[in-house]
Amino acid sequence: MKPEDLERLVSLEMPFGKHKGCLIADLPGNYLTWFAREGFPKGEIGRLLQLMHEIDHNGLKPLLAPLRDKARGRHAGT
Repeated sequence: MKPEDLERLVSLEMPFGKHKGCLIADLPGNYLTWFAREGFPKGEIGRLLQLMHEIDHNGLKPLLAPLRDKARGRHAGT
């Protein structure tokens, strides 16, 4: 994991599937668990989904709140 991966979770939207357009950090736990069971996609998106699954599974989603605030501030300034 790279430090910027956490920032990507709160800024990158799911590019496909049932939850297309939803931020990776906002994906439901059961959707992430489905990927864990069936297999994560290859590449960056798969790596980020796997990271988000670990964060969600371990109850660590609140740790993303400061990064969400930072990302919102960045988008508000553009």
